[in-house]
Amino acid sequence: MSDLISVADALALAEVQAGDPELIAGAQGLDREIRWAHVVAGSAAVGLLDGGELVLTTGAGWPREGDELARLSTALISTGPAAVVLELGRFFTEPPAPLLTACEAHGIPLIALHHEVRFVQITQRVHQRILATQTEALAARAEVHAMLTELGLNRSPVDYVIERLADTLGTTVVLEDSARRVVAWAGRGAGAHAGGGSPAAAHPHPLAPWADADGTEFAPLDGWERVPVEAQGRRWGRLIALPGPEHPAGRRTVLELGAFALALGRLADPEGGQWLQLSSKHLFDVLLGGRYRRDEELAVQLAAAGLPVSGRLLIGATLRGVGDFGGDASLEHAMLATALRRAVGQHGRVILAHDDASDDHDTATPRRRGAALIALLSFAPDDARLHSAEGSAPPLASRLARELDALLPSTVPATWRAHLGLGAAGRRVRGLISSLEQVRAAGELEPAGTAGRVTVQQAERQPLAYLVRGLASLPEMQEFADETLAPIIEHDATSGAGHSGDLLRVLRAYLEHPTNRSLAAQRARLSRSVFYQRLALIEELLGADLSNGTVIATLTVALLARR
Repeated sequence: MSDLISVADALALAEVQAGDPELIAGAQGLDREIRWAHVVAGSAAVGLLDGGELVLTTGAGWPREGDELARLSTALISTGPAAVVLELGRFFTEPPAPLLTACEAHGIPLIALHHEVRFVQITQRVHQRILATQTEALAARAEVHAMLTELGLNRSPVDYVIERLADTLGTTVVLEDSARRVVAWAGRGAGAHAGGGSPAAAHPHPLAPWADADGTEFAPLDGWERVPVEAQGRRWGRLIALPGPEHPAGRRTVLELGAFALALGRLADPEGGQWLQLSSKHLFDVLLGGRYRRDEELAVQLAAAGLPVSGRLLIGATLRGVGDFGGDASLEHAMLATALRRAVGQHGRVILAHDDASDDHDTATPRRRGAALIALLSFAPDDARLHSAEGSAPPLASRLARELDALLPSTVPATWRAHLGLGAAGRRVRGLISSLEQVRAAGELEPAGTAGRVTVQQAERQPLAYLVRGLASLPEMQEFADETLAPIIEHDATSGAGHSGDLLRVLRAYLEHPTNRSLAAQRARLSRSVFYQRLALIEELLGADLSNGTVIATLTVALLARR
């Protein structure tokens, strides 16, 4: 919002209306801003004008006609006044033609007053309005500055700063990084149809321009305000306000203050971790929390954040460290995230976040579990990195293993592994959500393939395990698992002669290789004779024949359901 008032505002003042004003020329300039009001008497006073004034005159001391009047009119208009108010009566009974022509040609309003007024009252009133507007703007700037300073002192997160800016401006505010990806956004308001113009041409979502641009530069639309977020010669992105109402402090001023606060935050976070995590965390909250109205709306947000959806192969994934990393958990997290981003590469896209809901303990896999990530992956339809032969790891896992080898410190124990879980691939947003929910519910399963330090599980090759794990939270499924395995669990929990405490482990090894008991014994790390004794004991406790197909299926489901 400008600190000045417009010609139309001045024309509506009671002091001007008292003169019975008539707009003679320059109607297109009614929105011109008035910097000051000035009374002009005589020809010499024209040279004192600086431009932007509301010129008040009776024409006293002006030539009445001829070339001198034309030169005076040209000289007056050349100073760039906001408007000319000519009181008719004593010196001119009608606006002089040269002045009328010059005003119309330059779009400067020419207003004739048909009744005598006191110019001092008009100038006083106009100046009061200008000063009041400036005072209001200064107060508004101070209020916004105080708000953003407080947010900075409180170390408020970036997304909250964006929300406050959106509330202050009454429109959508978007923070983009240097790669044109949306970091954070808030508000809808007037920005819901960012393009302006006809409804048919309007964007259906505020982030549609970013989604359509796919990370490339695009021209700002009408009514947008954009300011850089930068400091000490470094530019990290831009802050954008979509069309919305005026603000007493000025929309651009508010944005500039907001950009300054965000720049200070980036100086305190040189690696940009907060910006990177913020965008991902928000998207996962929206996706997993169902905080969207339509799949199309979510697809736009994903594309704006750098994960294209249309015409792509989409998959949800998890990645976690297993075993002793031998270092700080944050370093383990950073290594996993960096390696996966590199493995996906420029032809694929990935959005990562820490999995806050990951379990710290899983009775099915009693190994130390480290940093856990959830991921959204987007590949070209013909990308072969997710496909593999039976018993081998997919190429994506092999790439991940190579990247980890290049990144991991030499101090990481050889027993440490990265476990990659892949959900079912799909081509729609709904399928992506299902894929991520599926792989998270499955948790950590026995690997379907291995590549270097990476073990991998895949929904496509382990459909029963994914299905059962997805239903494991149901009370009926837990009751089934507990009842089915109760005799073995109770036996393992009892100490004394004949109670080795390893029957569940032996049963799991057997069910993984029911047709090859020698291999199962090796996986259980027992001699064949001892392994066979354990199997006989399990059959006795359950009262079941472990060679029966139905029994094998029942026990497999029970073990998978037991978390």
